[in-house]
Amino acid sequence: MSRNYKINDQEKAYFVTFTVINWIDVFIRNEYRTIFMDSLKFCQEHKGLKIYAWCLMTSHAHLIVSTDGKNPLQGIIRDTKSFTSRHIRKLLEDKNAVGESRREWMYNMMQNAGLNNRNNNNFQFWQ
Repeated sequence: MSRNYKINDQEKAYFVTFTVINWIDVFIRNEYRTIFMDSLKFCQEHKGLKIYAWCLMTSHAHLIVSTDGKNPLQGIIRDTKSFTSRHIRKLLEDKNAVGESRREWMYNMMQNAGLNNRNNNNFQFWQ
């Protein structure tokens, strides 16, 4: 499956789903939800993201989104996912940041998934 979203018409709304690798229940903790929400808010305020509906589940998110036309939607989606992944990775790497009993297990799962991705960054958060 392609990692790039195919946005044919920037003026239309699209239904998108972001899924954490292996359906890991990451968003049960406030710290991780806040990172995702901050990313969406930033893209709304600075990149022209329009959100019509959204639902954040424990392991994935559903959104109906479009853009104001200033930035391509696929770029906004890419940036949202990248920001979330980087900042959650930082939390998982910081042993003192979150009282997360599954921290090491989650990090290892994401690191193992990243071994096979084409960017060779040895970490993959989104499926």
